[in-house]
Amino acid sequence: MGRQGTARTRDGIDLHYTIHGEDSPGRPRFVLVHSLAMAGTVWEWVAKRLAQTAVVLTYDCRGHGASTKMPGPYRLETFGHDLADLLDHLKWDRVYVAGASMGGNVSLQFSVLYPNRVRGLGLIDTTAWYGPEAGERWEQRARKAEQNGLAALIDFQEARWFSDAFRAQNSEGVVRCRSIFLANDVPSFAATCRMLGAFDLRADLPGLRMPTAIAVGEEDYATPVAMARELHSGIAGSTFQMIPGVRHLTFVECPDIIAGVLSDLLNRVSSPS
Repeated sequence: MGRQGTARTRDGIDLHYTIHGEDSPGRPRFVLVHSLAMAGTVWEWVAKRLAQTAVVLTYDCRGHGASTKMPGPYRLETFGHDLADLLDHLKWDRVYVAGASMGGNVSLQFSVLYPNRVRGLGLIDTTAWYGPEAGERWEQRARKAEQNGLAALIDFQEARWFSDAFRAQNSEGVVRCRSIFLANDVPSFAATCRMLGAFDLRADLPGLRMPTAIAVGEEDYATPVAMARELHSGIAGSTFQMIPGVRHLTFVECPDIIAGVLSDLLNRVSSPS
């Protein structure tokens, strides 16, 4: 499972984290940021693979998992500062950071706020902006959870997360994601939804200079391929990979491929130019 701990942020939030692999001198340090209503444990299958060559940090964002729950409002900038505070707690300076969906939003925001701390950036099934109707759509999701509970959303979520074939397997990944989602704190979930409806980082993309790898599932309905291509167009020198036959949580459905994308990013940075 790895070494676990808790870090206190500048505004008094406790973040639960896990370190996978040996944190020895000279070993690259990789942070993985989870998606909405998930927790750091959903990165387990990718973290195991990356930990063969890097030390890997996973954590629960505020309002998620074992970290402090609070009703909000939330701002994406706060989530970016949270990651900086966690790294300060661990005395980690420069890192590779990768996130999926909301975690990609957080990773982008962290890279905008602290570009000198990012050696490489991985953006998995994510976007810099959810579109002109984002505020209304995320508000509807927040209200549905507040009025009817998270169980009312689970069928909608699972159909977006995974391909039909993967869902039919009812694998450990499907079961774990379902249980984590249903255990969420509703006020925190709603606050996070509203945060995702409000942010827009498109104007910041040209300023990102770190090596960046972008990957997306071919059937991703939540952050479609077009959104990933916009990231690729906006971040100079980024790589792009579309993964056939999978949907939104590619890091659960095909961890070997995502671990490969992130390992290639490590190799690209460490190799001589």
